[in-house]
Amino acid sequence: MTRIVVLPHERLCPQGADFEVEAGTNLCRELLARGIEIEHACEMSCACTTCHVIVRDGFDSLDPSEDEEDDMLDKAWGLSATSRLSCQLQVGDEDLTIELPRYTINHAREEQ
Repeated sequence: MTRIVVLPHERLCPQGADFEVEAGTNLCRELLARGIEIEHACEMSCACTTCHVIVRDGFDSLDPSEDEEDDMLDKAWGLSATSRLSCQLQVGDEDLTIELPRYTINHAREEQ
């Protein structure tokens, strides 16, 4: 099992989170399954950047991003060298620490 640590985010995850998942699982789906309501405006089709995360630890263990993801990431708010779209990120064998950016490209968000 791979440990995922989510750093605290003011609105989405104020206390942070710590959980384990099986390698190969989709990060966005795992976050949503645990009540962390990360945006995913394109329904995880790699057509927006609202599920952008910054991988603070464990980035080197991940499979490289595809060109389509890289093109979308260029539009992300707060882009860093370790940014990924969580809808495209398959968890590997190494533990990850992720940060949810403060903003997304959406100016308004539909509350559910």
